Amino acid sequence: MNAEENDLDARARRHAALGDPARLRMVDLLSLGDRSPTELREHLAIGSNLLAHHLNVLEREGIVSRIRSEGDGRRSYVRLDPEALAGLGPSPALTASGVLFVCTANSARSQLAQALWHRASPVPARSAGTHPADRVAAGAVAVAARHGLDLGAAVPAALGATEGDLIITVCDRAHEEYPAEALHWSIPDPVREGTDAAFEAAFDEIAHRVALLASRVRLAA
Repeated sequence: MNAEENDLDARARRHAALGDPARLRMVDLLSLGDRSPTELREHLAIGSNLLAHHLNVLEREGIVSRIRSEGDGRRSYVRLDPEALAGLGPSPALTASGVLFVCTANSARSQLAQALWHRASPVPARSAGTHPADRVAAGAVAVAARHGLDLGAAVPAALGATEGDLIITVCDRAHEEYPAEALHWSIPDPVREGTDAAFEAAFDEIAHRVALLASRVRLAA
């Protein structure tokens, strides 16, 4: 079998994996942000065994993967591999009056997400923390500067959403603590390691997520 036939076969398997309404709904949910298995089960109103079956099918075809929570180690999150869906169809648009990025300290990931969003979308964006730090992490300021973004004047802010906000948690702890419905991006905390490599990895992941979502969000009238 040549490379073209292999690719065609892989695409056919992905289409087959997405041929079940429950699995297609899971992909719709995961295209917006990461979800725990419990959250997926509640959205789909199905039992644990059936959910496990659907997750196994999607994992086998490389459509989703599971990662352990940095907050509560007993929890895990399911994330979508967007490359696995390349060319399989369009995604629905969202409307929002603004975007609010939330993490625990508002010192790194949410600040980077806000700055990247400003560069990618005309929809206003803010960031906040469930427990704001005293200052933005030096590593976040440095990685932003390396990529042409200025966080020099940024200050961590307390949480405060407004009506119409699209809320995105970029920290497992914040997602598990935040009481409102929010999309979630499970991004490892670069402050924990404190290395340039950790901040670069977080920046790259956030930039990729922002690019995917920004094209789908429209400013509410």
